Amino acid sequence: MQHHRRTRTTLAATTALAVVGILGACSSSDGASSDGASGDSAAGGTYTWWDPYPQHDGSSDWEARVQACGEDAGVTIERTAYDTTALTNQALLSAQEGTSPDVILIDNPAVSTLADTGMLTTVDEFGLDTSAIDQNLLDAGVVDGSAYGIPIGANTLSLYYNADVLSDAGVDPASITDWDSLTAALAQVTDAGHKGITFAGIGTEEGSFQFLPWFWGSGADLTDLSSPEAVEALELWKGWLDEGYAPNTVINNSQNTVWEEFLTGDFAFAENGTWQVNSAAEAEFETGLVQLPGKDGGVAPAPTGGEFIVAPVQEDTARYDVTRQIVECMTTPEGFVETATTFAYYVPPTAEGQEQLLAENPDLEPWVEAVQSAKGRTSDGLGNDYPLISEALWTAVQNALSGAATPQEALEAAQADAEAATS
Repeated sequence: MQHHRRTRTTLAATTALAVVGILGACSSSDGASSDGASGDSAAGGTYTWWDPYPQHDGSSDWEARVQACGEDAGVTIERTAYDTTALTNQALLSAQEGTSPDVILIDNPAVSTLADTGMLTTVDEFGLDTSAIDQNLLDAGVVDGSAYGIPIGANTLSLYYNADVLSDAGVDPASITDWDSLTAALAQVTDAGHKGITFAGIGTEEGSFQFLPWFWGSGADLTDLSSPEAVEALELWKGWLDEGYAPNTVINNSQNTVWEEFLTGDFAFAENGTWQVNSAAEAEFETGLVQLPGKDGGVAPAPTGGEFIVAPVQEDTARYDVTRQIVECMTTPEGFVETATTFAYYVPPTAEGQEQLLAENPDLEPWVEAVQSAKGRTSDGLGNDYPLISEALWTAVQNALSGAATPQEALEAAQADAEAATS
């Protein structure tokens, strides 16, 4: 259980994305061999890097971090940033045209999409060691038994609470351990004149992302959207709307809108992510965190967010030596912690990195626990089928919350649509 009283944690102080000492995050090397840049001197070579962080421009600390890894390998990195969707499309186009960059940081559900085209090398082909990476995080980049990238960190979802609201309603956050106890808490909160819970039920991937902890927490599986367990999960959300425990706005809420609602101070709970840690610490009321509960207790698996670092296939395989050095620079234990503190919301994907992060930021322990229980959206061998299944799922959520169909009817239709789309 985590508690904040309007204080800035060490992590909150990283909002400015300080990345002092970034060179320490990169494994030192004596420079690349002359093979590393198409026969030219490696020191004069240029390696291309794409990522989904256009908010971090050329003067940012993230840019400095990327360039430091290039300098460590003895080359210059030419970095280009796209938004997440555009990056996937651009990566696929570059593969068709034979102009793939040397390194891409890509949202984890897209790894299987790129791998399916044959445009990515495997970590084994690159000689990279992934034995220390938490398997539940690595799995998001595994296709047919081969890993096609390394997670640079992970974020996920949990349940923020307004401690002042809970106190006024006589609710002990430690009592929230399963669906029944959470629903009972929502009843107490609304009886006391407050608002209960807000979440994102929007008809996009964000809606699926936020529903999955309840879906998986019921014991449901994405290969069977209409199972009794899946129906129970959607009935839970619909029941909260019917009882007035959640507002009708959740049907259109994005995750940003959810957070804006929570910051009004009216709501007891909000489902949101690691990326709101700093904002929660600075809220005008006391905040805390409880894990998203499974139906019958325990921590529900929440989906992992975060990017993988991948290396596209190159016609000039002599470039791989330097590319490997750049990837290794980003994935040392120190490098993972640098990423965590640079972005202020990434949990390292290794036990060693998590321990280092907690030594610096003990308040992040609930988030580390949540990431350890998390699950990749493309796990279970779904690969390219996931986006099609997800669209069917978020459509079902929309139809049930709006009252257009019962949860059972909505999910039966979703399963039929998913089967048709993936067959």
